[in-house]
Amino acid sequence: MRHAAVPPLRIAYSPCPNDTFVFDAWAHGRVPGAPELDVTFADIDITNGMAERGELDVLKVSYAVLPWVLDEYTLLPCGGALGRGNGPLVLTRGPDTDLTGGTVAVPSERSTAYLLFRLWAADVLPGGVGRIVVMPFHEIMPAVRDGKVDAGLVIHEARFTYQDYGLHSLADMGEHWESTTGLPIPLGAIIAKRNLGADTLQALAESARTSVRMAWDDPETSRPYVRAHAQEMDPAVAEQHIALYVNEFTADLGPDGYAAVRGLLTRAADEGLVPPLSPDALTFG
Repeated sequence: MRHAAVPPLRIAYSPCPNDTFVFDAWAHGRVPGAPELDVTFADIDITNGMAERGELDVLKVSYAVLPWVLDEYTLLPCGGALGRGNGPLVLTRGPDTDLTGGTVAVPSERSTAYLLFRLWAADVLPGGVGRIVVMPFHEIMPAVRDGKVDAGLVIHEARFTYQDYGLHSLADMGEHWESTTGLPIPLGAIIAKRNLGADTLQALAESARTSVRMAWDDPETSRPYVRAHAQEMDPAVAEQHIALYVNEFTADLGPDGYAAVRGLLTRAADEGLVPPLSPDALTFG
């Protein structure tokens, strides 16, 4: 009797260099014994929505969306993005802009960057900002430069390019988070549907861990995949991007990684920004 072939697992992650670097070996069938993948590229605000609707088997999402999706998905202990010195920035046209009552552009209200911004604002802007405007990530810096908004919250490679727009970094959300908690910054998570079963979930975690280690061992092999999806990003910026966002927490969250995730979501719940987590919500499996 012939058995039906196992269909590829449907996964979505961003075209950003850190994700393509991490998943290159796995997506191209070079990880021994790894489940086959059917890859969709989508920006993180799109994948956050996919998670909330229960679409796809595996997704790269913002840690900020976890409280809404952990009934259906489990957090993988590897493959995501945490780190130090790599947090979102608040950009303005002038170095001393007062954002009290101002308009701030953000890429998503269901993003880790937005949670970090709200926690920063609660500490340093007692008057609060006036209005939050959601706009596509690539439109934020031009909007600040052109005076359409008072400030913009940016992530990823904008750390390396904002000065090209004549902008100033008013505040570093990562610096604020690290100085007040001592913990790394939880940015992007890999989640998988719980109903895939324990064996498949374990295989997913092992495959993600192996894929990133293969990329570290032979980074040259991943470069064509990274460059093919990095749009018009300068190759040197792509390398900086990978160095900043792919680190020991990508291979294994570990105690500090889990503490950072729970710390962020607990503080955000205390501010009324997300639903509270149950004690075992972050347990893998």
